[in-house]
Amino acid sequence: MKATGIVRRIDDLGRVVIPKEIRRVLRIREGDPLEIYTARDGEVIFKKYSPLGELESSATQICDTLSKTSGFSVVITDRDAVIAVTASHKRELTDRRLSEALEKLMEQRQVYLHSGSAKPVSVVEGSESAVVGVAAPILSAGDVSGCVILLLDNNKTPMTDTESKLAQTVAGFLGKQME
Repeated sequence: MKATGIVRRIDDLGRVVIPKEIRRVLRIREGDPLEIYTARDGEVIFKKYSPLGELESSATQICDTLSKTSGFSVVITDRDAVIAVTASHKRELTDRRLSEALEKLMEQRQVYLHSGSAKPVSVVEGSESAVVGVAAPILSAGDVSGCVILLLDNNKTPMTDTESKLAQTVAGFLGKQME
C-alpha cells in the first residue's frame, strides 16, 4: 500500500476526512459509496464500491449477446472503469481508467450517438481504437451508475437509431437490476 504522508484525526462522531488530493486522484465524489475493510495488521481500507461490479458476470453475458445482435463491440462501465467488454477489446480496455470525455457524456444523462463530424470520444485514456459510437447512461435511483457503449468499428460504420435504442434498453435493464 502506498503511504501518502497525510495524517487525519477521527472526530467525536467517528468521522475522518479523506484528503482532497486523494479524492481527486481516485475520482471519489460526494455521495460515492465506499466499502470499508479491516486487515489483520490493523489497517482500515476504504474501497470505492461499484454496484455494477456485482453484476459483472451478467454484464459480460449481456455484452456478448448485444454484440452478436448488433454486430458491434460492446462495453459496459461503472462511473470509473470498464466492468465488461466483448473479447476483441478485453486486453485494451480492462483495468483502465475511463476518459474524461466519456465521464462528461455520462453526466449529461442522455444517449449519445456519434456523428461523423464530431470529435471521437475514447472509452479510456490513451486509446485511439476504442471509440464511442453510442453511449447510453445507466441510471439507478436517479443517479448515473455507468454506461452501455457500442464501439465504432474500424470501417467507421455509422450507428443508427436502432443501435441507440438497443444500448438504451440494456442500460435501462441494468439500472433496474441495481434498484
